[in-house]
Amino acid sequence: MKMKVSFCTAACYIIYRLFAKWLPGSERGKLGRVCCRFRYSLCRHIFAYCGKNVTIERNVDFGYGYRIRIGNNSGMGTNAVIPDGTIIGENVMMGPNCYIHVRNHSFERTDIPIIQQGYQEYRYTVIEDDVWIGRDVAILPGRTVAKGSIIAANCVLVKDFPAYSIIGGNPSILIKTRLL
Repeated sequence: MKMKVSFCTAACYIIYRLFAKWLPGSERGKLGRVCCRFRYSLCRHIFAYCGKNVTIERNVDFGYGYRIRIGNNSGMGTNAVIPDGTIIGENVMMGPNCYIHVRNHSFERTDIPIIQQGYQEYRYTVIEDDVWIGRDVAILPGRTVAKGSIIAANCVLVKDFPAYSIIGGNPSILIKTRLL
């Protein structure tokens, strides 16, 4: 799919990739907060939609980013890998080192090596509003993280869960619900 990219978008992307992504994160005090605001100002021109008060921490990798949507008061954690096409709702917190996967290797056939089978189709992730994703979480392709959910640190999210779930483990299991 070809997409026309404006000069401003291309320039912001290049500045982000070569310079801004390496600037200090918000934990570095006043300088870090200024750097986060700088990354945010660049990403507003790169992403399909970038809400208000969005935090883009240090070394976030988001591919080309032109199809990413992120809502108000949300953030991408340090060293996160967010593939193009991901949708992140409002008030989403994301810890460091989170990986959202968009596709897996094909492995259905046993008569040829997996390395020769290529990849499965792209499946994009949707993270709804008011979600907390802990550090070192891996989200497998095509997941929907329902509203109000909490994903515990080091979780490998392999399936979808109802809204307001607390999820943890590898593979992921429902720990409990936040609803009374």
